[in-house]
Amino acid sequence: MATTTKALARTAAATSSATLYTVPSSTTTVVTNIAVCNNATSAATFTILLDDIELHKDTAIAANSTAYIDLKQVLATTKTIKGLASATTVDFHISGVEIA
Repeated sequence: MATTTKALARTAAATSSATLYTVPSSTTTVVTNIAVCNNATSAATFTILLDDIELHKDTAIAANSTAYIDLKQVLATTKTIKGLASATTVDFHISGVEIA
């Protein structure tokens, strides 16, 4: 069994739901950390879904700030992480471990 620590997603948010990561076949992924950064001078909101279940929904994030979410959530093969924000100035940085 191979274990790989990696960046699962590093991307700017879309304003409609978008898939940020899909667990590869024959793999289990453990999501360990999500950082959400708002680079704008005004507040925004963000939503993160793990396997289409909301982890954070319309969560407020202040201007020029970062929210850190530490977790240990297991996702099986083909499961997804999706996200969106009220502005494209929000970035998602998602880290985890893939076990194949």
